[in-house]
Amino acid sequence: MAVARGDEPADLVLSGGHVLSVFTKEWLDVDVAVKDGHVVGLGRYEGREKLDVNGTYLVPGFIDAHMHIESSKLMVDEFARAVLAHGTTAVVADPHEIANVLGTDGIHWLLDCCEDLPLDVFVMASSCVPASRFESPRRPFTTGDIESLLRRSRTIGIAEMMNFPGVIAGSPSELAKLETGLTDHVDGHAPGVRGPALNAYISAGISTDHEAFTLEEALEKRRLGMWVLLREASIARNLRDLLPLVKKHGTERCAFCTDDREPDFIVEHGHINQMVRVAVEEGISPEDAVVMATINAATCHRLWRLGAIAPGYQADILVLEDLKTFRPRSVLKRGAAPKFVKLEAPEWVRQTVSLAPVDASSFHVPSGPKNIRVMRVIPAQLITGVETVEPKIEGSCVVADPARDLVKIAVVERHHASGRIGLGFATNVGLKRGAFASTVAHDAHNIVVLGVDDADMAACVTRLAEIGGGIVIAEGGRAVEELPLPIAGLMSDRPLAEVDQRLRSMERRLNAMGVTMAAPFMTLSFLALSVIPELKITDRGLVDVGRFELVPLGIE
Repeated sequence: MAVARGDEPADLVLSGGHVLSVFTKEWLDVDVAVKDGHVVGLGRYEGREKLDVNGTYLVPGFIDAHMHIESSKLMVDEFARAVLAHGTTAVVADPHEIANVLGTDGIHWLLDCCEDLPLDVFVMASSCVPASRFESPRRPFTTGDIESLLRRSRTIGIAEMMNFPGVIAGSPSELAKLETGLTDHVDGHAPGVRGPALNAYISAGISTDHEAFTLEEALEKRRLGMWVLLREASIARNLRDLLPLVKKHGTERCAFCTDDREPDFIVEHGHINQMVRVAVEEGISPEDAVVMATINAATCHRLWRLGAIAPGYQADILVLEDLKTFRPRSVLKRGAAPKFVKLEAPEWVRQTVSLAPVDASSFHVPSGPKNIRVMRVIPAQLITGVETVEPKIEGSCVVADPARDLVKIAVVERHHASGRIGLGFATNVGLKRGAFASTVAHDAHNIVVLGVDDADMAACVTRLAEIGGGIVIAEGGRAVEELPLPIAGLMSDRPLAEVDQRLRSMERRLNAMGVTMAAPFMTLSFLALSVIPELKITDRGLVDVGRFELVPLGIE
């Protein structure tokens, strides 16, 4: 307060910049005084240190309103280094990826890792481990597990409630997760939910949704009071489709999120700043775009001291050269340049692949009915379609048929060496030979593998066990390229540039093998998520998400 009054000098004064008030959307030509990592005054100030930012634009640090750090395939320290360079100074993370692999111990370890980071990581307590009864994590979460996480200081609510059929039906076990008495802040996940079902879902106390695919769906959710988190992930790119919601109805109840963004997207385009840039390109004013990237995200998640350059707010400040590229000239975190730390992962976080032996016969599919259900991959979407196809038979088995773009898909349980394998077929993949597989397989993160050759599928799976998880491509019965992800089978311990280069090399190889999918590894990982319509696969078999039940491969 003494600094705010002008009685004492500030630690730092930024002078000469145009300062955005996110509350009025005005640009103020004032100094910004910083003390103890917080903004204490706007006006004319003296400081022990002065930073001349003449002619630049000062905006609050960007906030990602919903994301999964693990999807970056980076350890949290390397992730922080990557996104801070693009102006993201805080994220609201759902750690349900590591939760499925390592349980609450994994989340507590992740939270401990974040203590010394220059990035503010706030966590929502994972609500759906597993995402549904059709998935097989290391162990299911109980309400008690959720309560233990909610008692951590940086846990700010309940993470996306993906079991929307259970909530809508009034399932006591699902509602108990929302009624702990420790929080009333709950994130949603309700793809395609409309009408009375949506009313019931919101009535359970769920206040956000990031799964709207169409403008009409997003508008209905916003009309009913939900926060609409506009998403721009590696494959679920909904930003441009949903921006008319902002153009017509303003920025209220809208914020930005990346959900699942891979290294190449961050390297090429950035993070939340990419969403701000695209919004402006699409006709949203720079002021409105920044508001959705800052104060709206903070308000949505009740982060009362983040999201603004104003007295009492944390001094997370971006210095921008222009209002088109949104590439920061410099980033201040709590009033200073970010100081990075290097983290090490303990051995128990690295030993997570427990697999029963597999060989080519593990992936044989006996012939049977005349037709089979086939999962249709939809480009740049999490949703899939379903087709009825006459299978190709060789001997007594159903086999892949690359001439018709019919490839085999399997999910292999990897937490308890149970030997359980779900088998099916997919189309619109393009793979002509070989196989590729990953331990990143939402949400239970068993091994998901696509292939046209059973021996190559087995080679992928065997190699994943040897390297402690990751992504593997096989051809000719052996692994030919790989990206180890030894930390929970989800994250690398290598720098961003190295991970990015390896993934790009592997994507080029897949293209040469005929794969036509954009973001093939991210797309592969979501084919196992049993709460996104229409047909998915887990280690327990094919899941009809609309009917929310397991269905056989064959159709009588």
